[in-house]
Order: sequence, then structure tokens, then C-alpha cells
Amino acid sequence: MLVVALEAGCSSRPGPITVGDNVVSVQNQTSRDWRNVVVTVNDHFRGGTPTLIAGSRMAAPLSQFQTAFGQHYDPSRPVVKIEVTATDANGEPINLTLDSGKKKKLFSW
Repeated sequence: MLVVALEAGCSSRPGPITVGDNVVSVQNQTSRDWRNVVVTVNDHFRGGTPTLIAGSRMAAPLSQFQTAFGQHYDPSRPVVKIEVTATDANGEPINLTLDSGKKKKLFSW
């Protein structure tokens, strides 16, 4: 199982999860394709893609993430946590988290 926990500003090398210009990007930095990729912003707003090819990147505007009730994310709100779940080509779970650990804005635009 691949588990990655990241904190904002802790590394000069870009991690697999980035946020900028109101866009969430997830890069598959592994050698295996990912299936059923789900990206969750602030515990409630979800988006994703059926497949993320090894070495590729997905990008989605924050405004496209929504709750189970259809409420869309308001990009003026702070992003404090992003979680990514998926399954790799061998059936192993993928879990990535970018979390400020606080109820404050992780990113500024």
C-alpha cells in the first residue's frame, strides 16, 4: 500500500498533490496505472477520474468538486485538506493526503 502524507511548504520538490490558480492537480508518480481515483477537498467535496496513467497528471478546477448533495465548492473558501484514494494496477490501495493540520488556508492564490 502506498501512503503519502504531505505538509504544505515542507519540500522544495513538488509533491503528487498541488493546488494553484484554483486548480487541484494530482500526479501519478508511480510506475503503475491508478483506477477509480477519487479526490476529496476539505472532507466533503469530491471529484476524480476513472484512470490515471502512470506518470500522468490530472487537473480539475476547484469549482468542479461537489458534495453528494450537488453543492459545488466555492473557490473563495480556504483549502485545508486534500485526500486522494485509488487502486493501482496490482489492486493495491493508494492513499495520498495533503493536510495543513489546521483549520486555516493551506494555499494562497
